[in-house]
Amino acid sequence: MARLKTTRAESSGGVVLRGEPSALEVVLVGRTEHDTWALPKGTPVPGESREQTALRETREETGFEVRIVEPLDCITYWFVMRHSQVRKTVYYYLMMATGGDPSLHDPEYDRVTWFPIDRALAAMTYSNEADMVRRAVDLVVRRHGIASPVPIVQSPAGQD
Repeated sequence: MARLKTTRAESSGGVVLRGEPSALEVVLVGRTEHDTWALPKGTPVPGESREQTALRETREETGFEVRIVEPLDCITYWFVMRHSQVRKTVYYYLMMATGGDPSLHDPEYDRVTWFPIDRALAAMTYSNEADMVRRAVDLVVRRHGIASPVPIVQSPAGQD
């Protein structure tokens, strides 16, 4: 059996929050056909920084103008594509919307919706992205010195 070639890929995206620390909401993008909900993210164009990629992809996929508050973390996962084993790392940034409208999103997703955090965590397709939302919420609530509205628990390693 032929061995798969290993390649690397990188993307950047955002966890866009709004509301008071005790009642935060996060914007998710989704596909009706596959009933998926995810964080906005995408691949850099040549010469683009991670931050520029995160801002552009989040704007394109959600329709919102956003600004980066600060870097959050990254997730890494593996998948197979066209006879290659791909190790993909996605860098996420805590963001806030500064304008725009979800009706302006690109056609990659057909749904853009604000969710209360608990509903978002229940709806999200990928547990590693849900963990990123938890990290963002934890960061916000720690800064404001209040109890978190959601448990800050991460999925066991490898369960994505």
